[in-house]
Amino acid sequence: MSTPMPALILASTSPYRRELLGRLGLPFETVAPQVDETPIAGETPAAAARRLARAKAEAVAAALPAARADALVIGSDQTATLDGRRIIGKPGGHEQARAQLRAASGREMVFHTALALLRRSDGLVDEQLVQTRVRFRELSDTAIEAYLTAERPYDCAGSAKAEGLGIALLASLDGPDPTALIGLPLIALTGALCRAGLPPIGGLR
Repeated sequence: MSTPMPALILASTSPYRRELLGRLGLPFETVAPQVDETPIAGETPAAAARRLARAKAEAVAAALPAARADALVIGSDQTATLDGRRIIGKPGGHEQARAQLRAASGREMVFHTALALLRRSDGLVDEQLVQTRVRFRELSDTAIEAYLTAERPYDCAGSAKAEGLGIALLASLDGPDPTALIGLPLIALTGALCRAGLPPIGGLR
């Protein structure tokens, strides 16, 4: 008799993270985490991403009934910065997105993508942070407007929707995991799942 597969829960309703996790071929469910994402004064972008990724996973894990305490819960968060200190968030609208891309033109933006994998039954906590350096092309106002009209990336940090037309705005990428830029680092997650006993491919370590 085979051992039942532990539940896998993504503490997010982001369509981008849902699509990414689906690539691993494991059954999972999504749950919206109830987390206050208000920035903390003096907190670095990397620290903020780490804190929120864990908080999301903890919020969902804590709400599970005792019978599901062995579920693996995935939390992830991403922040971006142009200057290493100030967090650049999701624009939320056209004007803010235009301002973000004008500021990024010809410059480097660093994305901090944090991952937390938790299991309440045994206290498992596996946390990782993946950094991606992105160099933007010199962007004219015409190019920015054409991109925003076509893509409407108002729910993407830094307004750079790399899984879509936003890739055309970029001159270069430097990072260990291309999926981290989209919002869920699958290379790091695969390692965490293997360590937790749930490899996406049988025999993988």
